[in-house]
Amino acid sequence: MANTASLSEPQVLAHAKRRLFPDVDRSEPDAYAYAVVDTQFASEEWLSGRPVPSDVREQLAPFNHVRVGSGYPDLVGVSHLESELLAVERFGEQPPLVAIEAKGYTETEQGVDVERGVVQAYDRLHEANAAYVVAPADAVSRSARTLARELNVGVLGVDAGGAVESLEVPRVVGNRTAGDATAIRFQATAQGVAGRSFGLNHPKNYLAYPLALYHPDETDAVLAERVVRATDSARKGAAFLGLIEQRPTRIELTPLGAEVVRFALERYGSVDAALQAFEDWQGSRTRFCELAPEWGVLTRRVVWAYPATQLLVGELQAMSEEGITEPSLVDLLEWLHVQHPTFAVELFVRGSEDVRSRVLEADGTLRSDALADGTVFHAPTVFQLKAMLYHSGVLADRGAEPHRLEPTTDSWALREPLDPVPSA
Repeated sequence: MANTASLSEPQVLAHAKRRLFPDVDRSEPDAYAYAVVDTQFASEEWLSGRPVPSDVREQLAPFNHVRVGSGYPDLVGVSHLESELLAVERFGEQPPLVAIEAKGYTETEQGVDVERGVVQAYDRLHEANAAYVVAPADAVSRSARTLARELNVGVLGVDAGGAVESLEVPRVVGNRTAGDATAIRFQATAQGVAGRSFGLNHPKNYLAYPLALYHPDETDAVLAERVVRATDSARKGAAFLGLIEQRPTRIELTPLGAEVVRFALERYGSVDAALQAFEDWQGSRTRFCELAPEWGVLTRRVVWAYPATQLLVGELQAMSEEGITEPSLVDLLEWLHVQHPTFAVELFVRGSEDVRSRVLEADGTLRSDALADGTVFHAPTVFQLKAMLYHSGVLADRGAEPHRLEPTTDSWALREPLDPVPSA
């Protein structure tokens, strides 16, 4: 085997990420994968002062500081893994959450402490479903492999050419994802905002999709004629809100989407008649809950079912009770980063290497000055999701596209904040 002494920790981790989490086309209906690398790897130089090549940093991005177990693994991700990498190919309804610790060579040390990496990876099994240590292949000793086998930790060896070999295969464990790691699992689902950007910001375009799907005529033709021509965006948005589920060969109504159809049938007698009302609403800029109050109530129910809504509303209410009644986008993100740091970054901050490096310190601390630039924010959250919260009557103001966004003045105030409830 060729010598691997030039493999640094970032390089080893980049090869492992490429092997376990290959690029996924997020537009595919069965796409279910997402991974982040710890913010320490966003640095342009590694521990010994060796530059980290830009292509390595791009491979490692996006970056976030995610707590799993009692520490912060080098990589946290969710993906379907091959049988040669994991002893169980399928983990219930969802793929496993994986934590990885990387070890590599430095200019000042010839040894690689793989056994320490095994112990660190083992700690992550308190919350992860599988854990690995990845290291240069010729640095993995028999004793390290034995320890990993005893602790149910996978071992990945990287050769000088970047090929990754599975040396020890872990068994999947049934720990539930908890804490910060829930944000990573959320990003891997159809409702995660990673890699997604929708061109539609009015909820009626998404609510109409289940009706068009139920209509006897061809779905896209009905939608384009009666509601909106951007049918692809409408379909993605309906999946984003959990109204439909996209299978490899078909699209199905979810229970929530079926309820939208039942609502329309009860009030209009047919989805065709309901879609006529949608056609009449085209071009209106009136808040949807005021334009069509009954549909506004349904919209509120649909938006409330979206996983991020309850967290956002709960924290905005807490801010209001603390006297922050007109929080700006910057105020909200700074608050959320204290309460739910991983979720705050994943939901609001774009995942590119450049943006995450500007917004986060190596230890995951938020750089508040970088938040004044609207282009660092994720459009599906600050534009589309906020617009839906506005139209459903939850927020007082509508969203704005990132290039038009003024984060320090963009208001995220609740339309109807509650007074604190007196203690009994």
